Amino acid sequence: MIEIGIKSDPIQYRYSFEWLFNLMNKNGIKYLQLGSFFELYSVNDDYFLELKSLANQKGIIIKSVFTAHRELGGFFTNNQHLEKVARSNFERLIHVASLLGADYCGSNPGAVYRDKFEEKDKGIQCYLSHMKELSSYAKQKGLKALTMEPMSSLAEPPTTPNEMDFFINELQTHHSQNPNTTVPTYLCGDISHGLCNSKKELVHSNIELFKHGLPKMAEFHFKNTDSYFNSTFGFSSEEIKSGIIDLTEIKSILESYSESIPVDDMIGYLEIGGPKTGRDYSDNLLEDALSVSLQAIKKVFV
Repeated sequence: MIEIGIKSDPIQYRYSFEWLFNLMNKNGIKYLQLGSFFELYSVNDDYFLELKSLANQKGIIIKSVFTAHRELGGFFTNNQHLEKVARSNFERLIHVASLLGADYCGSNPGAVYRDKFEEKDKGIQCYLSHMKELSSYAKQKGLKALTMEPMSSLAEPPTTPNEMDFFINELQTHHSQNPNTTVPTYLCGDISHGLCNSKKELVHSNIELFKHGLPKMAEFHFKNTDSYFNSTFGFSSEEIKSGIIDLTEIKSILESYSESIPVDDMIGYLEIGGPKTGRDYSDNLLEDALSVSLQAIKKVFV
């Protein structure tokens, strides 16, 4: 059974968590994936204990913590200073997930510099080395697993089926060798992520990549996109007409692959940015934008 949730990204710097929790209650949504924000890495722990208490009062379960930006990309820069920051911030993200009582914590692994693409393999090994160590830290903090997101660019691995297999198999092998001191690592998928090359030619469709990732997936993101995977948006009637995502098809795929999904608590989180942030004529549209998309998803999945 697939549960429906929402990622908190679009309220950043315009609405409170209390506002979001009330919106979730109105729409019958109880699962939250907390998206990272800049203050997360330095604000006092009490902030998150208070947030957990508020969520409990509102009947909201903070199930997952996941980056909203690309702030943990230092593993791919071949720069020891940025690598050090990425490591310490990832540990902080795991600690925050623990404070909130979340099961999962993750990020997109990072991006290799386009002008230094030859360093991609080195970046991959750097990331995987840290993830093996972080899986031990996550175990100490009481998490169920770590997650990573396949992206839509060869500069942001894992993207291809082979990359997904390599990343997850490497980390799962490490976990199987250390089952009592580490947690597993799964994918946080995205139904809108596919791969086009520099000429906008389709290499791997979003459906192909989503299907391939499901046996390695613990959670995923709901969002709509265009045929080049360029822009992402929600599921209003107009957006459904202009996008390529068929929610009924996604449901059918999930049902077909249900036996191969490695967890029993799969949640799909609506992950959209909403209307332009910081404008008096757009911020007030966020509630309707989120509610319409949530109800469109629920109409198919619930």
